Amino acid sequence: MPWLDIASYFLGGAFLANAVPHLVSGMMGRPFQSPFARPPGEGLSSSTVNVLWGFFNFVASYVLVFRIGDFGVRNTGDVLACGAGALLIALFLARHFGRFHGGNRPE
Repeated sequence: MPWLDIASYFLGGAFLANAVPHLVSGMMGRPFQSPFARPPGEGLSSSTVNVLWGFFNFVASYVLVFRIGDFGVRNTGDVLACGAGALLIALFLARHFGRFHGGNRPE
C-alpha cells in the first residue's frame, strides 16, 4: 500500500469530517465560521457560503478517498487512515470552535 494513498485517505477523512458542520449549519440556515469570514476561521459566514464550502469539502473528500489509489472499505489500513484523518480534524475543530460556542468549559 503506497504511502501517498494512505496520505490521500487521511486527508480525505479530514475533508469529510470538515464538510459535516458546514453543511449542517448551512442547511439549518445558521451562520458558522469559515475560511471566508472576517477574521478567517473566527468570524461568521452566511449559511449559503457554508453550504458551498461544505459541499466543496465533500467533493474533495470523494476525490481523495475514492479516485486516488484503490480504497477498500474492507481494508483495515485504508479505513484506519481515513478514520484517523477524520478524528484528528474533529478533535482540532472541537477545540478551535469550542472557544466561540462554549465547548471548552471544564465539567
